Amino acid sequence: MKILIVEDEPKTGDYLRLGLREAGYAVEWLANGVDGLHQALEGDHDLIILDVMLPGMSGWQILKGLRAQGRQMPVLLLTAKDHVDDRVKGLDLGADDYLVKPFSFSELLARVRTLLRRGRSGMEPTTLQVADLELDLLRRRATRAGKRIDLTAKEFGLLELLMRRAGEVLPRSLIASHVWDVNFDSDTNVIEVAMRRLRAKVDDGFECRLLQTVRGMGYVLEVPEPP
Repeated sequence: MKILIVEDEPKTGDYLRLGLREAGYAVEWLANGVDGLHQALEGDHDLIILDVMLPGMSGWQILKGLRAQGRQMPVLLLTAKDHVDDRVKGLDLGADDYLVKPFSFSELLARVRTLLRRGRSGMEPTTLQVADLELDLLRRRATRAGKRIDLTAKEFGLLELLMRRAGEVLPRSLIASHVWDVNFDSDTNVIEVAMRRLRAKVDDGFECRLLQTVRGMGYVLEVPEPP
């Protein structure tokens, strides 16, 4: 699942980004309000963590702009503004939760999980399935034919991307930007290594091999057609 952080304080932004990545989420971090609103409108984020006091445009304005455009992704306001009137204002503008700085990361993570569990007005699936392969996005658990597959956070993110776009050949550059949040470097084999390890966990022991390499193009997860 993909989270957008709009936070101008470098230490807090970096802390959030690293912590949420370690928890297995794909994270994007922006430090000013104008870019934050643009990316929130253009992106496909499952959750936004939003500071209020931002350069360029306040968190209030971003939240108001999102809801005015009909964007209903969950928004968690994370701010030093701790007055009751501020909390009421944020919730009235359409925030789904409100957390005051300084905060406990474990509490923030629990709130993130709760908001993601609710999903976008209950319309977003919380489980992905391709053939007998299942991915529970909330419990962070993968199974195939009912058997548990142990995955690292990166492997989980990689499998989630492939399953969300099952049947579509994904180039290495797209995988690098979505899972590693970096531009693709053709000199590195990090994606090939990760795919090889993921394929071993997902396909070894099964006659039907779901993860395919498309030479010169990328990777696809799909049920192969019978010969």
